[in-house]
Amino acid sequence: QVHLEESGGGSVQAGGSLRLSCVVSGYRYSSYSRTCMGWFRQAPGKEREGVAASTSSGRRYYADPVNGRFTVSRDNAKNTVYLQMTSLKPEDTAMYYCAAQDPPCSGYLRETDFGYWGQGTQVTVSS
Repeated sequence: QVHLEESGGGSVQAGGSLRLSCVVSGYRYSSYSRTCMGWFRQAPGKEREGVAASTSSGRRYYADPVNGRFTVSRDNAKNTVYLQMTSLKPEDTAMYYCAAQDPPCSGYLRETDFGYWGQGTQVTVSS
């Protein structure tokens, strides 16, 4: 059974930084490195939206609101994906979710492409 567990959320002031981590276990494919890993977020009263993703080939892609401020990376030896968030803004406040997609990667930050989800970690940015 695939399990994703996020950590690293918290409360920071605007302009601050946080690093989220997501550990994947139980993945049915022999190599975690073949998976697409994504980060999504959902703010109160809003729909969940894609934030960033990392493909098995190392390509990274970002949603426009976070491009240049957030960086997604992965450590395949640790079955872990990270989201480094800098220059945080109050509008970044949301529950952040890690997600995994069976290969091949779609190349889109599309929620329906990702079949495995974590429980989320809360990020709160105060002004």
